[in-house]
Amino acid sequence: MSSSPEILVCRPGQDWLDRACGLFRDITTQTIQAQGSCVIALSGGTTPKALYGALTSPEWKTQCQWDRMIFLFGDERGVPPDHPDSNYGLALEALFRPLGIGLSQVHRMKGESTDLSLAAADYEQALRALTHSPPPAIPRLDLVLLGLGEDGHTASLFPGTPALSERSHLVAVGLSPKGIPSRLTLTLGVINRATVVLFLVTGTGKAEMVRAVLQSKTQPERTLPAAQVKPDSGHLVWLLDDAAAGALMR
Repeated sequence: MSSSPEILVCRPGQDWLDRACGLFRDITTQTIQAQGSCVIALSGGTTPKALYGALTSPEWKTQCQWDRMIFLFGDERGVPPDHPDSNYGLALEALFRPLGIGLSQVHRMKGESTDLSLAAADYEQALRALTHSPPPAIPRLDLVLLGLGEDGHTASLFPGTPALSERSHLVAVGLSPKGIPSRLTLTLGVINRATVVLFLVTGTGKAEMVRAVLQSKTQPERTLPAAQVKPDSGHLVWLLDDAAAGALMR
C-alpha cells in the first residue's frame, strides 16, 4: 500500500501556477534523466488548462525537455477532437501547438468513435505497445495529472458507475451524470500503477470534496473515486490553493 499523500498548499493564482509548473518540470526532468523519456497522462478541465498555459509562458517553456515527452490522456469525452469539449482539443490549443510538440508524441483517445468499447480496447492496445507491457502486466506511466470534480470524480471515473469498479481492462467506457454522458477513461489499475499521480485542485467549490477525499469520515467518502486513487508503489501529490484546502483540518 502506498504511503500518505503529499499535500501542498499555495496561495491562489500565480503562486499556485508556479508551484505546479515547478513540480511538472522537476518530475519530468528527473524521469528523463533516469530513462530518456517521460510518459504523461494529461487531464482536461479549467485547472489543468491554466497549468498548460503557464507552461507555455516564456518563463517556463524553456525549462522542460518537451521533445522527450510522450503524451497520453486520462480520459476523453465522446466527441470529435475539434469539439469544444474535447480534452485533446484543449491540450492541442493550450499546450501542443504553442510549444510545437509533434503529434507523433501524442496519443489521443478516439472520442468520436461510434463504438466507444472498441475505442477503449484500441487505446488499451496502444498503451501496452507504447509501454512494452503485454498482458497481464499493468503499464507504469511516469506521471498522471488528475483533477477533482465536485462529486468526487476524477478522470471519467464517476461515483457508482461500472468504470469505477473495472479491474479487467486498462481503459473503460465512462458514464457522466451530466454534460456529455459518454466518456473514455483510464481505470484505477493504471492510475494506481503510476510512478507519480498529481492532483491539481483550486477554488472554494472543491474545498468540501477535498476534505471528504483526504480526511474521509464515512464509508461513502472512502469509496469516492478520487479517494480510491492510492498508487501501489508510486507517489501521490495533491497541489491545492488556499481556497481548495479551506476545509481541511490541520
